[in-house]
Amino acid sequence: MLTPAERADSIERIISLPKRLKSHVEGLSDEHLDTPYRDGGWTVRQVVHHLADSHLNAYTRTRLALTEDHPTIKPYDQDAWAVQADYALPLDASLKILEGVHFRWGVLWQSVSDEQFARTLHHPDNGTMSIDDLLRSYAQHGDNHLQQIRDLRTRKGW
Repeated sequence: MLTPAERADSIERIISLPKRLKSHVEGLSDEHLDTPYRDGGWTVRQVVHHLADSHLNAYTRTRLALTEDHPTIKPYDQDAWAVQADYALPLDASLKILEGVHFRWGVLWQSVSDEQFARTLHHPDNGTMSIDDLLRSYAQHGDNHLQQIRDLRTRKGW
């Protein structure tokens, strides 16, 4: 279980992700956006679209765990999603999704009681997870993808 300070930090990281992500992709050309962050990895563009999809799913998972008794959530094949036509779109649509979802998600997170953080859901691949686990996981998820973009920009001198 997270401490109150760890929860507050994780919530702030989730709330601030859209703004931090925008600053990480600001000024990148289409050529930059279509560069993989590592050999065999996704492009920056795919990472941004993935964050929107992943965190939209995570927001729904959070709501399900708050409103249902130990719901089973549906995983998805993120690699299959990353090659769909909409992943070639400009970033604006996904950045707007992230702004809206993270604003609402932040309000939701800030309303969760200590007792509610212990509520659980079942993830078919990961087993039982608490709402605390979701908070920690998705705060870290956003940070990890920001780091990938930062590292690529540093390596390439962008």
